[in-house]
Amino acid sequence: MKPISLAASLLCAAVLVAPNVAAGMGTDEPTPPPAATDLSKKKSQDKSQDKSQDKSQDKSQDKSQDSKPTPAPDKNGAIEDFLRGYHAAYALIYDRHDYNAGIAALRKLGYDDNADVATLLGYSNRKLGRYDDAKFWYERALATDPNHALTWSYYGMWQIGRGDLRKANEYLDKVQVICGNTECREYRALKDAIDSNVTY
Repeated sequence: MKPISLAASLLCAAVLVAPNVAAGMGTDEPTPPPAATDLSKKKSQDKSQDKSQDKSQDKSQDKSQDSKPTPAPDKNGAIEDFLRGYHAAYALIYDRHDYNAGIAALRKLGYDDNADVATLLGYSNRKLGRYDDAKFWYERALATDPNHALTWSYYGMWQIGRGDLRKANEYLDKVQVICGNTECREYRALKDAIDSNVTY
C-alpha cells in the first residue's frame, strides 16, 4: 500500500471512530447531589405532615397513635433513586439517541443544578439543535462545578458548531488543565472535533 493511501485510510478510520468514542463519553457514574439528603428529609416531613393533618381531622383516633415517631429520612434511598433515574436517562440519550425522552427523564429527577445532569441536558439540547438551551445548561453545569471537564469538552463542541474555533481551543486548554494531561477522553474528543471540524 502506498504511504498516501495508508495515511488517507487512517484519517478516514479516525473520523469514523471518533463519534463512537464520544457517543458514550458522558459519565454513567455521576456524583450524587448533596440535595438527595434534603429531598429524602422533605419527603419524610411531607409524609409526617400528611399524617398529622389526617389525625387532626379524625378526632376519634386514639392519642397513643398520635405519638408515633416520624421515620428517619432514607438518605441511601434518595441517592439510589437519583442514580437509577440518571442511568435510565443516560441510556435514553447515549444508547437510544432519544434526546427528548432523556431530557424529560433528567428534568424529572429534580436535580438540575447537578453538574452531570446539567451537562447531559446541554448535550441533549445541542443534539436537537437547540443551541441557546444547550448553552444555558452548559453554563449552569459550570456554575455548579467550574472544573467539570466533560462540560468544557461539550461546550467546546458547541463553539465549533457555531464556527468559533478560537473559543473551542480555549476550552480545550481548560480541559487539559483540569485533566492534567492530553490523554483524558474529554480532551481527546474535543481535540478530534476541532481537528476534523466534526462535532458529536
